[in-house]
Amino acid sequence: MRRSQLGHRLGGLAAGVCVAALLAGCSSSTAEDGDGYRAAQTHDAYPVADTPLTDTDGQPFSLTEDTDKPVTLVFFGYSSCPDICQVVMANIASAMTRLDEADRRSVDVVFVTTDPKVDTEQHLRDYLDRFDPSFIGLTGDLSTIAAVGEPLAVYVADGARLPSGGRDLNSHSTQISAITADDTSPLLWTQDTSSADLAADIHTLLAEEADR
Repeated sequence: MRRSQLGHRLGGLAAGVCVAALLAGCSSSTAEDGDGYRAAQTHDAYPVADTPLTDTDGQPFSLTEDTDKPVTLVFFGYSSCPDICQVVMANIASAMTRLDEADRRSVDVVFVTTDPKVDTEQHLRDYLDRFDPSFIGLTGDLSTIAAVGEPLAVYVADGARLPSGGRDLNSHSTQISAITADDTSPLLWTQDTSSADLAADIHTLLAEEADR
């Protein structure tokens, strides 16, 4: 698939996610709106599924029961993704380095694979270690992964294989979701969010959570 075609298909996916989010009460929030967010899109809080997946140590991990930090960032993707997943994960890793020590201690990052046939526990661990060894990797049955993603407005499907060896990027959504201590997800960032904006928004969200 040519890059122009890929970009078009990804653009369509992102637009579809935005439309769905807007219908659910999603709105773009910026510093000019007075709430301090640069790039986050706030929405009516999404519920978070408590269904456990499997972490890279082979242990059950639930996005509600096992996320005890004030904020958890969640991204659904796959290790053989040729571009978007790597860019988003690199931006998340960079954003974490921009936070001060107190903020970093208050945030977990969870990567949920959408290609469990390839992303075994060890393969997923090796992939995430390239970004940050503290990042949590989750795998499981694809239908379970899709069920966990659904309440977060994350679309997951078993995409077709590409000649490059990756999968069709229409097989998953590309937003970063924030889960807070009350086990809901009140906002998200698109795949185009810069690491600087993401770091600033994480700091703002942590401050809001501390005031609750």
